[in-house]
Amino acid sequence: MSRTLRTADFDYEAPSTAIAQRPLPDRAASRLLVLERHSGRILHRTFRDFPSLIEPGDVLVVNASRVIPARLTGQRENGRPAEILLVHREPDGSWVTMVHPGGKLKAGRRVRFGTADPRSGTAAELAEVEIVEVLGGGLRRVRFHGMDAREVMTRWGAVPLPPYIHRAPESADRERYQTVYARENGSAAAPTAGLHFTPELMAHLEIRGIEFARVTLHVGLDTFAPVTEDDPLEHEIHTEWCELSAETAAQINRVKASGGRIIAVGTTSVRTLESAARTARTGEAVGIYSGPTDLFILPGYPFTVVDAMITNFHLPKSTLLMLVSAFAGRERILDTYAEAVRLNYRFFSFGDAMIIL
Repeated sequence: MSRTLRTADFDYEAPSTAIAQRPLPDRAASRLLVLERHSGRILHRTFRDFPSLIEPGDVLVVNASRVIPARLTGQRENGRPAEILLVHREPDGSWVTMVHPGGKLKAGRRVRFGTADPRSGTAAELAEVEIVEVLGGGLRRVRFHGMDAREVMTRWGAVPLPPYIHRAPESADRERYQTVYARENGSAAAPTAGLHFTPELMAHLEIRGIEFARVTLHVGLDTFAPVTEDDPLEHEIHTEWCELSAETAAQINRVKASGGRIIAVGTTSVRTLESAARTARTGEAVGIYSGPTDLFILPGYPFTVVDAMITNFHLPKSTLLMLVSAFAGRERILDTYAEAVRLNYRFFSFGDAMIIL
């Protein structure tokens, strides 16, 4: 990437009316913008038309991470409300979190969940989160007491909807802000390109000879964070844990060797695949990978695995917009986004999809 490329080069106007606040009742009813990256041709379809765009022998790589109910609202020691947003679990059992109000929740402070039983004077279903360390970037490291994190989330957790969704979480979000193939708990945000798939559509694709390969990347909150540095090379991307198994590596290497296309469903699948390319042996496209990735894909990045990708429309000045610009070209992506705005596509997590071929 040239040092002259600036973060401002990835800015565009996204009208507030374009930001989808709720999902469509039918996942596959989303619109699908088709971008041919080499010719620049744009087609307009619905997601139900997607199977006609790929061929038998191609493989769709999906992120099987599942969104956890990571937004917790409790009470501080003075009885006033506090919010804890779980970001990821540490190996020692503690959690990295975002908190509100940040200035009040210093090391040693506690947030309580549950209520006291007035008849006995004892706590009923009581759990606490202790702030054990103040980290950089507005983060806190916390420990759970009385119950583990999973039980607290089950009892008091809410879906952590993105900050541009200007409504309270609803019960339906627990299912709709989740892909139908989600399996592995751990994400603080949904891998949204996969929200358009239905079991029926997946079955139809498999009948046509199109394979699915599953990877895992637990999505962190950096997915919503704009790049604030003028030079994007100065941006420190948050690490996210991902895994590509031996079985999936063998599947992808077989398809790649046979001439099939590797089609990543979402930028999270792209990052996992390209991270796993680092462990590939001679003659392989990917190797086995399990661990954190800090891969920051910017224009000029040499893609070695991904042949096409399905993605939603991304925030201005975001690392995800930079990633798709690296794949299809910055000017081409911005021109495509302008066309999508003009034609009233729905943007961001609950919005419409695009496929870059």
